[in-house]
Amino acid sequence: MRRSARQCLMPAMLLSLFVGGCGGPAAPEESSIGSAPPESTSQVSLVVENPEYEAAPKASDEEGAGDKADFTPYQAPAFADSAFHAEHAQGDGQVQVDLEHANEGYIGVSGQSGTRLKLQVFIGEMEYRYNVPADGTPVIFPLQEGDGTYTIKAMENVEGTKYRPLFTLDCQVKLDDEFQPFLRPSAYVDYSQDSECVKLAAELASQEEDALGVVGAVFDYICENVVYDKEKAQAVQTTTGYMPVLDDTLRTGKGICFDYASLVAGMLRSQGIPTKMVFGDVSPDDIYHAWNMFYTEETGWVTVKYEVKAGSWNRLDLTFSANGADSSFIGDGGNYLDELYY
Repeated sequence: MRRSARQCLMPAMLLSLFVGGCGGPAAPEESSIGSAPPESTSQVSLVVENPEYEAAPKASDEEGAGDKADFTPYQAPAFADSAFHAEHAQGDGQVQVDLEHANEGYIGVSGQSGTRLKLQVFIGEMEYRYNVPADGTPVIFPLQEGDGTYTIKAMENVEGTKYRPLFTLDCQVKLDDEFQPFLRPSAYVDYSQDSECVKLAAELASQEEDALGVVGAVFDYICENVVYDKEKAQAVQTTTGYMPVLDDTLRTGKGICFDYASLVAGMLRSQGIPTKMVFGDVSPDDIYHAWNMFYTEETGWVTVKYEVKAGSWNRLDLTFSANGADSSFIGDGGNYLDELYY
């Protein structure tokens, strides 16, 4: 069931953005074609909205070198990881579900089968569908809709698009805090402490004083080093189950909206900044798209492409900002319709 923007977005999250099109997966099982962002130059310079907020100079800045002794780099919290623990798993002989870390916002799943396996996760009116590797490789899925009772249904393919149920579990979830699902690796945002993108994020963070500075540094880096991959955008239209590989996006310097959003989420989460990857529609052309939202409690600030509100979730769209967009897409954030969070 699709929800309206008013149902999905906090009032404080309505932000100024330039937007364009995106070719990429419309859902875990589907694809839809959208036009690529037009080729143009985007500016990403930081503009301070509140005069009371004064970020410290970067350690690499030549000006203000005498103030380096006063610079305190951003300190990320301990790395928040996720893992599947077979000893805690329950299910049947084909699919096992580990609910041990539900309070940390995720479940672990492992499956063995000669055919395709799927997992459905329900809470209230929301439904998420996932592919489960049939070779036993464990995967992590988020519990992204907050506290409540999640119903987890495992299914096995019979033929064509027909599946038979294997088992159903109910999981009562009480998160340690609302940010837990958006601070950890998962199937859609897959990284580890050894990932190159995580090492890069730490390097960028070391030059910043606070979380907002880290967001700005990651934003700038990706805008300057990752371009939209039109060929991949076309290729994924004929494939199912495409999943980003963050370090590949970083290495090749190319990606589609799914790649941008996953890379942003991985880099910011690794530095302790709660970050959502969002799938939904962008009007006026109803482009199915992926973007990010991050949370900050710090003083608000504005860039050319987006506005950040203190103490609320804020929208961050690297695909459009990095590649430019037609001015007809400029909106106040109300043209974004959130559907699914990862």
